[in-house]
Amino acid sequence: MKKQSNRPQILVVNDDGVTAPGIKNLIDAVKELGDVVVVAPDGPQSGMGHAITIGKPLRFDRVNLYEGVEMYKCSGTPVDCVKLAVNKIFKGKKPDLCVSGINHGLNNSINVIYSGTMSAAVEGAIEGIPSIGFSLDDFTESADFSHCLKFVTKISAEVLEHGLPQATLLNVNFPNGADLKGIKICRQANAKWAEEFDERKDPHGRPYYWLTGVFQNNDKGEDTDVWALEHGYVSVVPVQFDLTAHHAIPLLNSWDFNA
Repeated sequence: MKKQSNRPQILVVNDDGVTAPGIKNLIDAVKELGDVVVVAPDGPQSGMGHAITIGKPLRFDRVNLYEGVEMYKCSGTPVDCVKLAVNKIFKGKKPDLCVSGINHGLNNSINVIYSGTMSAAVEGAIEGIPSIGFSLDDFTESADFSHCLKFVTKISAEVLEHGLPQATLLNVNFPNGADLKGIKICRQANAKWAEEFDERKDPHGRPYYWLTGVFQNNDKGEDTDVWALEHGYVSVVPVQFDLTAHHAIPLLNSWDFNA
């Protein structure tokens, strides 16, 4: 890693791969705020969740895709990218900010659990780094991120200035289209994908399956990320990685486990 300046050190990661348009736009949005170091998968890793590589060696190599940006491609998952960056590139001196994305496709509601983009940000938070995941409601390679950039810069600047509560990160989603009404601080909607599997036959007559489904929103609240996105707002949800269901502890304590 190059000698650090007095500017904030910003780690940029994603799950769509080191050459994805979303990561270039994320770099453009935050490079004015500090010195950027990019560590991203060498190919698409969408839907990997918080997977890590334990059964084979990891590799990362320096690449020169964008002028003035220290950038590496990694053979592992998005979470691997964060772990390698902290341990081998920053050498234990934590960056001031970790930003992940900009993802091609939303990571609202339940999608947080499956998302490689958000898992990279979660790993940053686990490492004690203020972290943000950014996603856009457009899966296409030609997605237009231009309307997101000022919001990415502003949100990142606010986090750099104020920090985040311990063990908390931000999940930021953008609706598609340039006419954004502003930012809404939201809760995660009670919504999920109702999956189906499309069964087909290969040339040998053996079945194989494509995952399909429809998005079902069971939450009519007007304080959710789904509502905000449907009404033209950027949704910002504070996320924690403590999965304890604290409200269930009194109930379980009322059961007689030790009888």
